[in-house]
Amino acid sequence: MTILIILGALFLALVLMVTLGERFAKPVDEKQQAKYSKILPILVFIMLLVAFIKAGFESSYF
Repeated sequence: MTILIILGALFLALVLMVTLGERFAKPVDEKQQAKYSKILPILVFIMLLVAFIKAGFESSYF
């Protein structure tokens, strides 16, 4: 029963974010979108690398 409450709350939060995002979000111009498309893959790679390093230090195989 608890999982259904959690899923319901997440669904309502998602509906709220989508509704507010469509109503109040401003469009991104092409220059800013190009900048994000260059930076985002680098940030994702760094996050994955940090997560792997963190998981390596937290493992109890040593």
